[in-house]
Amino acid sequence: MSNKTRIVAFSGSLRKDSYNTAAVRVAMEMAPADCEIELLDIGTLPLYNQELDGDKAPREVLQLAEKVMAADAILFSTPEYNYSVPGVLKNAIDWLSRQKPQPFAGKPAAIMSSSMSAFGGARAQYHLRQIMIYLDVHFVNKPEVMIARAHEKFDSQGQLADATTRDFIGQLVTALIALHHQLSPSEAAKK
Repeated sequence: MSNKTRIVAFSGSLRKDSYNTAAVRVAMEMAPADCEIELLDIGTLPLYNQELDGDKAPREVLQLAEKVMAADAILFSTPEYNYSVPGVLKNAIDWLSRQKPQPFAGKPAAIMSSSMSAFGGARAQYHLRQIMIYLDVHFVNKPEVMIARAHEKFDSQGQLADATTRDFIGQLVTALIALHHQLSPSEAAKK
């Protein structure tokens, strides 16, 4: 049994050069040695179909649910599409929301977003919070990481060149780990 804090990360973008996936990679780099972050693959999930709820769910969904269940915390990184979260992220949430036991229930989570706009995905973050409250997810409130004008902060190789944003991502990971320890004091004592 590992004493590391296990965080699973969802990137709401499937784009090869996604700023949101790049932000998850920064979180992985900034995570302390006693924490591991795994980027989940949600791009292969079929569209949600209620007729396949529960045990009838596709293998990819059941495997994803197992990973979320085994995690100590969740990190979301989402772009903003039409003032909301991308369909691929909502699709993954819809599939997982129907699993029993509920993989998201009681989990600490954090959100960051990247956008080429001046708002940095703020509306998508607040919409994601609204969706996840129903699933009993506990969110880090601060710091808020909204990477505005992402195309100016990431270089052509997808590396985050902005030191201030790197620091905010590191602070967000630290706050997420702290929230996990706050919600699970017996787990924190083991680490």
